[in-house]
Amino acid sequence: MIPRYARPEMVAVWSPETKFRIWYEIEAHACDAQANLGVIPQENADAVWKAKDVEFDVARIDEIEAVTKHDVIAFLTHLAEHVGSEEARFVHQGMTSSDVLDTCLNVQLVRAADILLADLDKVLAALKKRAYEHKDTLRVGRSHGIHAEPTTMGLTFARFYAEMDRNKARLQQAREEIATGAISGAVGTFANIDPAVEEHVCAKLGLSPEPISTQVIPRDRHAMFFATLGVIASSIENIAVEIRHMQRTEVLEGAEFFSMGQKGSSAMPHKKNPVLTENLTGLARLVRMTVIPAMENVALWHERDISHSSVERGIGPDATVTLDFALNRLAGVIDKMLIFPENMLDNMNKFPGLVMSQRVLLALTQAGVSREDAYAMVQRNALKVWEERVDFQEQLLADAEVVAALGEDGINEKFDMGYHTKHVDTIFARVFKD
Repeated sequence: MIPRYARPEMVAVWSPETKFRIWYEIEAHACDAQANLGVIPQENADAVWKAKDVEFDVARIDEIEAVTKHDVIAFLTHLAEHVGSEEARFVHQGMTSSDVLDTCLNVQLVRAADILLADLDKVLAALKKRAYEHKDTLRVGRSHGIHAEPTTMGLTFARFYAEMDRNKARLQQAREEIATGAISGAVGTFANIDPAVEEHVCAKLGLSPEPISTQVIPRDRHAMFFATLGVIASSIENIAVEIRHMQRTEVLEGAEFFSMGQKGSSAMPHKKNPVLTENLTGLARLVRMTVIPAMENVALWHERDISHSSVERGIGPDATVTLDFALNRLAGVIDKMLIFPENMLDNMNKFPGLVMSQRVLLALTQAGVSREDAYAMVQRNALKVWEERVDFQEQLLADAEVVAALGEDGINEKFDMGYHTKHVDTIFARVFKD
């Protein structure tokens, strides 16, 4: 996580100040629950709330941790400095450090998910706007990078919308999966703390009690969360790569917005490079880089070890901050993207009429020609278009066998572009449910 690719709202989720504030709320709510059960005096629970407006001193906590070599104990010591040693003596009653650490981490991941869901809404809005804007803008579809059949630019945006809409549903599920807390004690048996404490704390923090924990919340939940972030990152790259291809000089069907005063190259003043989408491709790699470590965190020794801890201190902020930045950048790229319809038609006509080869093939088979013979008839004319850049329709009209099977009117009718866009409205209705 570096400032260049970070937005303040997401960075704040992972700040030490936020972390210690969540730790405090966990401990204070736990004290309330303990007092309600008669385990600790009510006045001691009330005293903990004297620190509710305190800005915890991160440097002081670090100073204490330098001696204790334990972050939670350092925080509890600092809390007692504000509340009073006698008043704070029941704080953390029956709890273990992971009760605080794991519950806090999940609160942070839930907050991060909420920001990312809002980011996805921005991307979806931009994709929908551009899809309707270019619903009928013809461009050639490509398979293996080679001209295939006509499609529309609107369908390109629409398929990306559908993909990101699936990602939103995945993230909503991942948010639900990660929104659990555990206040269950040393090995998760509640031996020294009542399950009612966990229920109270989770309710206050917007979490559900973990059905069964050990000393930690099961890490398959976290693996699923980070895997979802990796899928979203891959979808970002999918869109970015398409835009990069469209911006190639030989294609130039679309391009990133190039602002006044922007420079593309230190050496070549003419350059307009797809730097934002190239950047998004790289950022997607960084997010996906966190998925395997999250998977490997699932297997811990017995009821707990801390091999996952150092990993999560890194991948939690790194993945969410990077993905937050990438989604916002992507929304901006799509919203401002330049589209060149004339170039799309020019590209489609580089090999005039060739994109209609399948329609002619099907017409020949329907006219009684065997598929093998029909394929040979179409291909011999198509190859001339490849080699000589002649017009495919004219070649077919000059082929006696094809004319005998279809007639001149039958051939000409097969070159109507509207044939390929007749179901665009149906696809849009499925995608956008309008």
